[in-house]
Amino acid sequence: MSATNAFETSLLGLIITNAAALNVGDAGGLLPSAAAGVFWISLCTASPGETGDQTTNETVYTNYARQDEARNTTQWTVTGNTADNDNAVGFPQCGATGATLTDFGLGSASTAAGNLFLFGALTASLVVSNGVTPSFAAGALDITLD
Repeated sequence: MSATNAFETSLLGLIITNAAALNVGDAGGLLPSAAAGVFWISLCTASPGETGDQTTNETVYTNYARQDEARNTTQWTVTGNTADNDNAVGFPQCGATGATLTDFGLGSASTAAGNLFLFGALTASLVVSNGVTPSFAAGALDITLD
């Protein structure tokens, strides 16, 4: 079974920006959270896959730490079945040990094996070595439901 484009847009809006998914169920639809919270963005050296958690293929370059982004329309834009970041997302500068980054994920925890909710490939792989500070421009992190 497939979801319609309209439902994908509505569901992505609920998940990513905490906007109500109108006309699902009763007239109020699927309501947003009272406190929107954040997603913790992780960087990966390969796809974490559909069965992965936040540590699956997560990078371990020196000084790496997940970054948080609020679930709102200031941080994310949903257009059709795709959401992307509205602002640059920066990560700590790499120390001695680097990595090649290929994917990213959105999850529930700042550290450890939290729930991985959504993941996707980076537009291009990024080689991180000593002195490199990974940063992703507005619109560079795309999340697509299909």
